[in-house]
Amino acid sequence: MANTDEAAAALGGIRQRIDEVDEQIQALINERARYAQQVGISKGELAAAVDYYRPEREAEVLRRVVERNDGPLSDAEMLRLFREIMSACLAQQEPLKIGFLGPEGTFTQTAVFKHFGHSVRALPFHTIDEVFQEVESGAADFGVVPIENSTEGSVNNTLDMFLTSPLKIGGEIELKIEQHLLGRMQGLEHIQRICAHEQSLAQCRGFLRQNLPHVELIGMSSNAAGARRARDEQGTAAIGPDVAADVYDLNVLVNNVEDRADNATRFLVVGRKLLAASGNDKTTILISTGDTAEGAGVLHHLLKPLAHHGISMTRIESRPSRRKNWDYVFFIDLEGHAETAPVSDALAELDRRSSLFKVLGAYPKAVG
Repeated sequence: MANTDEAAAALGGIRQRIDEVDEQIQALINERARYAQQVGISKGELAAAVDYYRPEREAEVLRRVVERNDGPLSDAEMLRLFREIMSACLAQQEPLKIGFLGPEGTFTQTAVFKHFGHSVRALPFHTIDEVFQEVESGAADFGVVPIENSTEGSVNNTLDMFLTSPLKIGGEIELKIEQHLLGRMQGLEHIQRICAHEQSLAQCRGFLRQNLPHVELIGMSSNAAGARRARDEQGTAAIGPDVAADVYDLNVLVNNVEDRADNATRFLVVGRKLLAASGNDKTTILISTGDTAEGAGVLHHLLKPLAHHGISMTRIESRPSRRKNWDYVFFIDLEGHAETAPVSDALAELDRRSSLFKVLGAYPKAVG
């Protein structure tokens, strides 16, 4: 009996300490929010959130979160918590408006919330072109669009938009693609059909073959469209991200039904300004040789300044220039910030060597 009483007293003491810590956490979060208010006021009483949102500053804060984290919570959990705190603090006067490739319940919406937190207005648009247009017009503060998938490759429509758009890349988001089996039913035995995007069905082929071999598979325009059918039709299940379960009020029947655990998609944040350096950045440029040189080794000659200045090139992609037949432009990702040496020196030389040169953005590397 004594041991039981001692254990109960010890547990009570722990719970009291948790309550005290909770009170301190709440007070500190509100203190942080008051400081955020002061930042907003310093920019002017009528300043919108976009006027004092600084992605490069946010990246620095998040990197420090990881550096000082010693558990037991994982880096990913600590990053998620701090993103939500910063998101809520920023949204006190007016939330950021973030356009994304919709509809609701897609992985792009998940990427929005991962990068900006949930205290934003997420605005779904039908096409990547619309996302760019709404950010250019100011109807959205930033846009989030897919740029490449680890198994499917580049999203050409996004690349092509940069040929004519004045927007700048203001961030990148790396999202692990976790596919879940969703439905209103309580068990797999009640599933008659699964509706999802063809790509998602293909990414889950092994699970479906092993566990639901006799179920009809129906390709849809998006996983969100499949989730809507699962919401409205008896016996219909869907495949998609957990955000689709929230949006369409579905049960998560089985988590992580994808065949490859390493499947990931990279998204870009697009905005209207070139960002300042954060200390750990990437730069993306658009270049073309055009008529400046002829013969073999043209691209090698063009890119010599990168090697000369010791700049690492992490990605290169070619696309038709739309200026004339068989003329191409190159999208290149570089380590470092465009306005900081030695990258700035290398870019100056590249500009002189190319017929077309454009800095598409200089932005913090993805954190978490």
